[in-house]
Amino acid sequence: MEKIDNLDRQILEIVMKNARIASKDVALKCGVSRAAVHQRIQRLIDMKVITGSGYHVNPKMLGYSTCTFIGIKLEKGSLYQNLISEFEKIDEVVECHFTTGPYTMMVKLYARDNEHLMQLLNGKIQNIPGVVATETLISLDMSIQREIPIQP
Repeated sequence: MEKIDNLDRQILEIVMKNARIASKDVALKCGVSRAAVHQRIQRLIDMKVITGSGYHVNPKMLGYSTCTFIGIKLEKGSLYQNLISEFEKIDEVVECHFTTGPYTMMVKLYARDNEHLMQLLNGKIQNIPGVVATETLISLDMSIQREIPIQP
């Protein structure tokens, strides 16, 4: 696996704050050519250091006022891989994790309101074969949202 160097880290710090920044502006800040920045970014994408870019959308502005984390217990942990496709069918699910601790899985989803959340829980998630229990945690406020820091 290739390593990232200080120039890569410098580029990452800049583009993580603003993915839409022009390569020429990144090049100016880093003291290198625009071509060098473009090549470095492409290499970081190929290495899967950069896994995406785009716009962050505020779910509340789209009518999804309830952010929820759901701890899910499965009959057997080995069912996890088979159930991922079931959670992919639920558009409101934005994250799905295989976890240690009291839950086999942890899912993050957005619902329009508590009634919509209940429909998702009772009508979809709890009806997935292999799901034996759920625990719902509603987020009251998101205080921090950021990327992992770039360290040397």
